[in-house]
Amino acid sequence: MEIIGLPALNDNYIWLIKQEEQVVIVDPGESQVVFEYLQANQLEPIGIWITHGHDDHTAGVPAILNQYPSLFVQAPIEVSYLATNVLKEGDKLELWQHSVQIIKTAGHTSEHISYLVNNKLFCGDALFSAGCGRVFTKDYDAQFEALQKLASLNDEVEIYAGHEYTVTNLRFAHQQAPTNTVIEAALVRAKELRAQNQPTLPSTIGKERQINLFIQAPTVEAMTQLRNQRDAF
Repeated sequence: MEIIGLPALNDNYIWLIKQEEQVVIVDPGESQVVFEYLQANQLEPIGIWITHGHDDHTAGVPAILNQYPSLFVQAPIEVSYLATNVLKEGDKLELWQHSVQIIKTAGHTSEHISYLVNNKLFCGDALFSAGCGRVFTKDYDAQFEALQKLASLNDEVEIYAGHEYTVTNLRFAHQQAPTNTVIEAALVRAKELRAQNQPTLPSTIGKERQINLFIQAPTVEAMTQLRNQRDAF
């Protein structure tokens, strides 16, 4: 199983989960970059996974379905209008004989889900490297619960988030914890990668436990304060 990241829009990633000549498309916020990659590499899409309902994660779906009308679309209930199958926490899928776990990761949106398959986590905007998504629902309890769930996963789980926000998130973290040498080193490395036009993702759960202040926040109140400061950063 190979994961391919397609940069899209301003700072999104559309993830392709590939095995041999087949791919699943995760959160296609646009279609053209997907079509170009599939055609250039002679790949066959077999499904679409959606984490939440924001346009920058779903806008490419109609055009992709127009081109490939038999695709099965997995999505949470907030995107039921696009879904072949509506998913909730605890549901199980199979992908090439791998079990796929569905985890509710609300907060950014009310029904946001993440997909865990073969130690690879597709978490949309619930968790970023060194950060988390804006809590548009204002349900900070849900966001805190989501982060705690994800933080409890194995250290080696790879994180495939929906945006390239790592440098900004680490700049914020470094401002909050200026003596933390692990965060400082991560910021230097992230800047180097971006200067070479390389992605900073995937991260891992183990790494995020060291550099992600939102995961480290001991209480909902502490996380909420951090999120409000990050929103204003």
